[in-house]
Amino acid sequence: MSKTYDVFQQELGSLRTGRANASMLDIVKVDVYGQKMPINQLGSITTPEPRSINIQVWDVNNVALIDSAIKKSELGLNPQIDGQLIRLPVPDLSEERRSEIKKIIKSMGEKCKISIRNIRREANDELKKLLKNKEISEDDLKKKEKIIQDFTDNQIKVIDDRVINKEKEIMTI
Repeated sequence: MSKTYDVFQQELGSLRTGRANASMLDIVKVDVYGQKMPINQLGSITTPEPRSINIQVWDVNNVALIDSAIKKSELGLNPQIDGQLIRLPVPDLSEERRSEIKKIIKSMGEKCKISIRNIRREANDELKKLLKNKEISEDDLKKKEKIIQDFTDNQIKVIDDRVINKEKEIMTI
């Protein structure tokens, strides 16, 4: 469950707030060499100014692929190509874009909660198998199910709190 939360945190970090951030590009995958790769494995990412990101692409053949992957992403960035250098100006967030980002944050949080509930279900199924094989008693089953449920509830509360904080951050910038 904590790994699921870590992935959620990483996805939230990739969402665009008001400043340029190299981690914004973490969610963008480029289809090159027969597989999907993150941009940071295809070039150097720098943020020379608070409102721009530069990508120095190592292989000229990948420039167009990176360009199209960024345009297809939900980041709302418009790449400018200069040879092997891709410049990404980061515009101010409009009220409409902030609302879109809030929806994206909520859907990310919901996906994370679904994953956590699936993990809970798998753990409970495993406990029932142990009970069926008489490796644990009925009382142990109930105790462990309660522990799993408490841990699940705590994780979901942490996710909800993080979603609320990120939404406030997006709306105040």
